[in-house]
Amino acid sequence: MRDLAERFWGEEGDGWLGGAAPLADLSETESSVQIALDLPGVNPGEIDIQVHGNVLTIGGERKEEKEEKGRTYHRLERRIGTFSRSITLPCPVQEGEAAAEYRDGVLTITLPKSEEAKSHRIKVKC
Repeated sequence: MRDLAERFWGEEGDGWLGGAAPLADLSETESSVQIALDLPGVNPGEIDIQVHGNVLTIGGERKEEKEEKGRTYHRLERRIGTFSRSITLPCPVQEGEAAAEYRDGVLTITLPKSEEAKSHRIKVKC
């Protein structure tokens, strides 16, 4: 039952019925955490990105295209309006060192890991 509910509403309100939350990929390397979101048709200047503790929140608005006279729409499936997506990060990050890039409708956010989150090699003494 829980799986079915998550498909409709999603873990964070991003399921089929949960609103217009953009799809996201979350990955990490030895030194950083990276999030990529699909945001086609969104003006990069109107994207709001905030990091608070271990939660990254991305918000913005996909504006409605102007209706053209003489055009009849038979299907409107692309979502418009405001959106917000909060993602819990897997480790502590350096909030002040975050970088964001928007290219071809994809927003990529790179957050360097804090020193405490990076793995350190320990030498064994003989």
